[in-house]
Amino acid sequence: MQASTCYGHDNSYVADAVGAHPGRFTGVFSCDILAPDACETMARWMARGLTGLRLFTTGSTMPGQAGWLDDPRTFPAWRKAEDDGLPVCLQMTADGIPQLENVLRRFPGVRVVLDHLARPVQDDGPPYRAADSLWRLADCPGVYVKVTERNFVGATAGRATPETFFGRLVSEFGASRIAWGSNFPASERSLPELVSLAQGALAFLSETDRDWIFSRTAQSLYPSLAERATER
Repeated sequence: MQASTCYGHDNSYVADAVGAHPGRFTGVFSCDILAPDACETMARWMARGLTGLRLFTTGSTMPGQAGWLDDPRTFPAWRKAEDDGLPVCLQMTADGIPQLENVLRRFPGVRVVLDHLARPVQDDGPPYRAADSLWRLADCPGVYVKVTERNFVGATAGRATPETFFGRLVSEFGASRIAWGSNFPASERSLPELVSLAQGALAFLSETDRDWIFSRTAQSLYPSLAERATER
């Protein structure tokens, strides 16, 4: 996954890593979809073996929520992602969901993955009305969500519990549209600690649901992962 806060849109490190270990990794690149040559840039990184796009609209180097997701200048890139079956991972907040809904109405075949679940409010507890915009997206079949450390910690704050929050998440989206993301190495926790945190929070789910969340959803979004798993 491209570290946009560090390397911006230069995906060389990710592409080189995938190129060095093509039997183990696939990669997700970043680019400026407002740029006139965005489609050409996307094609270039896809030719390097990268199979997903990440759009960075908020984060440590970009406070707030950028407003360009549904800018008409981005439409050629969204159309290319839809036509090429390129999943688009979105680093965003819930404030950007109305813009995303505009995109989905125009490009209903595009698949998007909400990093950190688009950072919903969780501490109000069930029925989690503060996250209504997230639940609304469950009706869009092309919307997938990625659960991370931020969400596991959030599910223990205030009136929230892992069982009530993730139970509703699975009920709304289905486990086949939920993927675990380690957030490693950006997190201060070690990778084993992050795995343990996720496994503990989701232990109440069925083995089938956990299988989807920890592996099969990612394989459905990035089919080369499934192919490589079979080869091994």
